[in-house]
Amino acid sequence: MTKMKVLNALKECKIVAVVRGTTEEVGIKISENCIKGNVKAIEITYTNKFANDIIKKLSEKYSTFDDVVIGAGTILDAETARMAITAGAKYIVSPAFNAETAKLCNRYNVPYIPGVMTITEIVTAYESGVDIVKVFPGSAFGQGYIKSIKGPLPYVNMMVTGGVNLDNIDSWANTDVELVGIGGELNKLGEAGKFDEIESICNRYVEKFNKARGM
Repeated sequence: MTKMKVLNALKECKIVAVVRGTTEEVGIKISENCIKGNVKAIEITYTNKFANDIIKKLSEKYSTFDDVVIGAGTILDAETARMAITAGAKYIVSPAFNAETAKLCNRYNVPYIPGVMTITEIVTAYESGVDIVKVFPGSAFGQGYIKSIKGPLPYVNMMVTGGVNLDNIDSWANTDVELVGIGGELNKLGEAGKFDEIESICNRYVEKFNKARGM
């Protein structure tokens, strides 16, 4: 999948499941049930020590699914980004911008989504070839902040993660963000072994987001 196809697939998905988990099995099952629930952009975070194996297995399982996009999250450096890309990650997400990671992702033609907080950080990221920035944590800013950013920087593609839930996803959908990241309750359910509930909740997220967008 080319970089452009990955970016288009992410924008089509609209919602990214941020999957943590503490074991390989839990990480995989959370991801599979998110996909069953029509949240098909999966971000496997490197807070799970089995992240490489999870990404590899999911990438192999869904290799023929054009609408499923497996990526890697909580990437702090270029070395880890390269490991994730080698394992099959189609995009890289970081909690903060890292110039070496941006350079490596550009080299391998892989989308890089770094966390940002200010106009200066956004501009720095874009000057380094970034296509989407992540406003994190979204709960610290609110929906009005997105509109404020889009004023001077209307071309910026944005993802919001942190504090997005079923009670406010429609409000986030009504901003100009391209993507939202969800994860807290999904991971809690996964650790409790309630995987079927993950599928149901993901379907509710998609339904509420699409309804807010008039889709």
